[in-house]
Amino acid sequence: MSDYAIKALTPETWPDFAGLVERNTGLFSGCWCVWFHHGVTDGRGEGEPNPQFKKRMVEAGIAHAALVYDGPDAVAWAEYGTPSELPNVHHRKQYDADAAAAGCAPPDYRITCINVAKSHRGKGLGRLALRGALDLIAQAGGGVVEGYPHDLSVRDPAKKMSASWLYNLTRHSYEEAGFTYVRPKGQGNCVMSKVVAPAG
Repeated sequence: MSDYAIKALTPETWPDFAGLVERNTGLFSGCWCVWFHHGVTDGRGEGEPNPQFKKRMVEAGIAHAALVYDGPDAVAWAEYGTPSELPNVHHRKQYDADAAAAGCAPPDYRITCINVAKSHRGKGLGRLALRGALDLIAQAGGGVVEGYPHDLSVRDPAKKMSASWLYNLTRHSYEEAGFTYVRPKGQGNCVMSKVVAPAG
């Protein structure tokens, strides 16, 4: 993995992120990884296109990600942020109800999306992006981090899942990164947690 570099998503690295997304046709139906931002205080402008909304969140310091570089090109990323920056999660009604029933406080950070360019899949770059996000969180002071990976152990093994739909890696990948299983979420995902110490 020494051939790859990690950089934070900032206004300066925005063109690299935009290039990555554009090369992958905007991701899932052109989402530009904005779905998890829905509900942020700044709000989304009426009719504001996904790329402009995402760029505005980056410029405002609301959108964060670890970008993985192969030479000059960004080829993978892991989106992370506070619950106020990423208020939207899949299976939100169940997530809120289960967290309240268990008396769980909101995490300090969420990791909501990890994706690798089609040209670079199968090289472990999703896991590298996850580690990059954890390092950036440590540099920001650390805290409790939640992730919501796919739990393949509860899926029908006869129904193969395309790698293109693994938008947040797998439970096994999170376990390798030191996360602990907390509870199920939806029909095939789960909540996992890790305490990240401050850097230094």
